[in-house]
Amino acid sequence: MKIHEHQAKELLSRYGVPVPRGHVAFTVKDAINVAKSLGKFPVVVKAQIHAGGRGKGGGVKLARSLDAQQLPGTAEDVRQLASAILGMQLITHQTGPEGKKVGRLLIEEGMDIKRELYAGILLDRSQAKNVFMVSTEGGMEIEKVAAETPEKIVKITIEPATGFQPYHARRLAFALGLEGDAFKSGVKCFTALYKCYENTDASLVEINPLVVTADDRVIALDAKMNFDDNALFRHPDILEMRDLTEENAAEIEASKSNLNYIKLDGKVGCMVNGAGLAMATMDIIKLYGGEPANFLDVGGTASAQTVETGFRIILSDPNVKAILINIFGGIVRCDRVAGGVIEAVKNTGIKVPVVVRLEGTNADIAAKMLSESGLSFIVARDFADGAQKAVKAAAER
Repeated sequence: MKIHEHQAKELLSRYGVPVPRGHVAFTVKDAINVAKSLGKFPVVVKAQIHAGGRGKGGGVKLARSLDAQQLPGTAEDVRQLASAILGMQLITHQTGPEGKKVGRLLIEEGMDIKRELYAGILLDRSQAKNVFMVSTEGGMEIEKVAAETPEKIVKITIEPATGFQPYHARRLAFALGLEGDAFKSGVKCFTALYKCYENTDASLVEINPLVVTADDRVIALDAKMNFDDNALFRHPDILEMRDLTEENAAEIEASKSNLNYIKLDGKVGCMVNGAGLAMATMDIIKLYGGEPANFLDVGGTASAQTVETGFRIILSDPNVKAILINIFGGIVRCDRVAGGVIEAVKNTGIKVPVVVRLEGTNADIAAKMLSESGLSFIVARDFADGAQKAVKAAAER
């Protein structure tokens, strides 16, 4: 689960990570009131969406007054900026061409910045350990830094048995070239940052930029946090931060039915039981020249209702030109899935080709049910045959 920047900063501040003073605003009036409460200018007006690159897209602006009375050439005012950004369709490199509508702003104090740095914590699955990364190249996309100047990213692996230690924080501060008060501030910041990451069951914490101010304070100027969905039952306060307006409507609908769905950009819709098989299905579609339209795992106990819901979710994507059903009947019998598929096709009135590959328990009975259904299924002999037929069917439409 993702949360907004202002929510991430609220969590970070609970653990002692220094952040700028600020507050969320949902209206222009709110924005003006927050700016007044900060007591000094400039202030920063920041669009709140679940995507990076907001500044380049025009979603982060500096204001030097409440109203348009400043001298020519200075930054704009709070009222004008809030009116312009609230409700805009903000397009960044992470939103895609459709962009995201801005429904809230973060109004916070401007900072006197001396240096911009980067800090991030995430799980390295290859090591099964958390990794704390820092870089002197703050403000840049970390992917670009990794590709062009990887030597500028310093990584420290945290041993699960011993956890984050004081010497880890000092190593990170030394790696960034911090000295004096900035060094002390950095050590405290990194210690608090890791504590927040670990205690909230976060899967990612990214501070870009992490800044050193003119008075040598290390502050999280931006903040991004993602959380492990499987641990949210332990954090009802964080779960309440979920903003459904930022999520794909089909993914929300899928979660209501306990289906694992992620929308992609291809033309071949996929309905599979089991995450591993679903990943393999997407891979083989690409191998034969197609592009998957989604990841959809209907689980090991797929029912007729589950299958029908899966069809409706897949078909909500207008890019889908064919559907590949790839089911291995282990826990769930193939004939049960076939019955669900037949019923779902009749109820949803599917207009695109449906390729079905069923293997496992009662696969022969399932094949007979499909052939005698009177519906125009494309039955696949095996995994590869199913992928090839689905890619071809999508290409012909």
